[in-house]
Amino acid sequence: MAEPLITPPFVRESMALYPSLVSVGSQFQQDSRANRYPKSRILRALLHTRQTMARDVPSIFSGVVEVDETYMGGQWKNKRKAARDKGTKRGRGTSKQPVFGIYARKGIVWAEIVDDVEAATLLPLIRKQVRKDSTVCSDTFRSYTGVATQGYVHRLVDHGKGEYSDHKGTHINGLEGFWGYLKRQLAAKGGIRRDRLSLYLAEYVWRYNNRKLSVDRQVKNLLGLLKNRRVIGG
Repeated sequence: MAEPLITPPFVRESMALYPSLVSVGSQFQQDSRANRYPKSRILRALLHTRQTMARDVPSIFSGVVEVDETYMGGQWKNKRKAARDKGTKRGRGTSKQPVFGIYARKGIVWAEIVDDVEAATLLPLIRKQVRKDSTVCSDTFRSYTGVATQGYVHRLVDHGKGEYSDHKGTHINGLEGFWGYLKRQLAAKGGIRRDRLSLYLAEYVWRYNNRKLSVDRQVKNLLGLLKNRRVIGG
């Protein structure tokens, strides 16, 4: 007989915090409402909120989608001296953490931290998240060369030639808009630990995908996801 599924205590004890966490977000620790809770409880609630957001993955995309990659890393003042001495640069070839994203034209984004931006890494992610026969828009980065062989219509814009749209629907402006939003949110935090990037990415993907909902609706949706979290045990 299967063991019963129960709600973890750390979810139950933090439920009262989540409405404020959704409305105030990562700045909740500086919010006046935080004074009534121990810091350890706030940090635990933030952690499990982000973990829950990470599980709310968008359904398979179809139609016209955009694909692109970006790079995440803290500001110079937050880097260790060894990293500053080594140096860094922007864009492809940087030592920063690569992130791959797919944007559906209905305004929903999917994004994931990746080890590299080679075709062997990116093409399987496209196959996993995008239905075949869809139209995939990208720039001319070499890793996207094989998209058409995967069963997609492939449309390209050549940023190197100053092309950003063919004015017929071929562009990646929606995804670049999300990258801008993501980087503004991370910059406001002054840099974060590399091992926590995936959780912050999940948070801002979730917030972006739910941006058209009222805060009350977002809270209800997130509480529903939290209540569905279960672990084996007694």
